[in-house]
Amino acid sequence: MATRAFLRWPHVCLATPAAPVAAITDEIRAIWADMVDSMDAMPGYGLAAPQIGVSLRLAVVDCSEERGQAILMANPQVLHASGQLRDHEEASPNLPGISAVIRRPRAVTVRYMNADGVAEDRDFVNLWATSVQHQIDHLNGHMYFDRLSPLKRKMLLARAEKLRKRA
Repeated sequence: MATRAFLRWPHVCLATPAAPVAAITDEIRAIWADMVDSMDAMPGYGLAAPQIGVSLRLAVVDCSEERGQAILMANPQVLHASGQLRDHEEASPNLPGISAVIRRPRAVTVRYMNADGVAEDRDFVNLWATSVQHQIDHLNGHMYFDRLSPLKRKMLLARAEKLRKRA
């Protein structure tokens, strides 16, 4: 398929909840294929459709070492999250050059519509769980840094602005 350009934060699409997907069509499959290509080109562990300007509840994740194991999700939602938390440094191609350590549940159970249009429940742990939650945040119109304290968020965005002005 093709790689797509990433929107730059603070684009309105990144702050707006994405629309649900009614059915899996050839158009949806083509968007997923472009998303996987774009994710692999970063390289990254996941991508949500709003990051490339498509305001639909579509996400892909691939945390495998060998790659080529992408999980395609439409309308993902967390059904259960573990009480045990995990810290992981997160970033986004929508705000390049910066990252922050974010604390999220170590394991989640997620329900989503798979590539066959069937509802599927799946457990994700560690990096997979972090990536899925990160993508669901994007689908809900949030960036990872929205989970930071106001002061840390302000400092991170100031650093991002400084980097942008240098470029």
